[in-house]
Amino acid sequence: MFGEDWTSVPLLANISISDDTRILRFGLPDASKPLGLSTCACLLARGGADKDGNPFVRPYTPVSTNAMVGKFEIMVKIYRQGNLSLHFESLKEGQTIDFKHIEKNVKRQYPFGKKKIGMFVGGTGITPMIQALHAILGTAGDTTTVSILYGSQMADNILAKETLDAWCAKNSRLSVTHVLSNEPHDSGWTGPRGFIGKDLITKHMPGTQDDCLLFVCGPPPMYNALCGPREDENLTGLLGEMGYKADQVYKF
Repeated sequence: MFGEDWTSVPLLANISISDDTRILRFGLPDASKPLGLSTCACLLARGGADKDGNPFVRPYTPVSTNAMVGKFEIMVKIYRQGNLSLHFESLKEGQTIDFKHIEKNVKRQYPFGKKKIGMFVGGTGITPMIQALHAILGTAGDTTTVSILYGSQMADNILAKETLDAWCAKNSRLSVTHVLSNEPHDSGWTGPRGFIGKDLITKHMPGTQDDCLLFVCGPPPMYNALCGPREDENLTGLLGEMGYKADQVYKF
């Protein structure tokens, strides 16, 4: 639906799903067709402007699938020091945003070709994982098992938790472990606290055998700790130390 030229589309709904996160639903130029984007691929969004009048551009992975016709949805975390995210927050229904899609933004494609997949998620890093899970869990005959380590600040900040809970209830092939870094000590949370470390990886992730693939998507500190910077093809961090190979780890 989107090509390499910017196309303006209208906002249909701005839905709050947490204190700092929105689901934005946009209309497509052709209301009779789906977005048609490849699995886990992202769009570039353009809006707002800096002090020199230059628009802000950021990538976003839709959380909707091609089953949605005439519209699509993205998940946006609102940063108080942010640029485009604050512009998104202020959008009213009917106002437009520019989107485009370029081939370099096509990510790892389904089928993924491995029996076991581990996913490391931080915050809105859940968005490409949702796309991947739609394909894995929704394809008849797929027997891939998926383990997720999902880092969030507090229980109230876990994005897409209801969706993940529902999928886990229906699919024994999926397991999700939430790790909270800033949950109040007097809360009722009984799960892991702190950050994703070696012990949790050993307990919940597939081993270093050749039939596994690991996906990582989150904030820069997560990449640095687990696998090395997103733009670095080399594998460093905890996963490198634990014996995983660079071709087993995909940095979204």
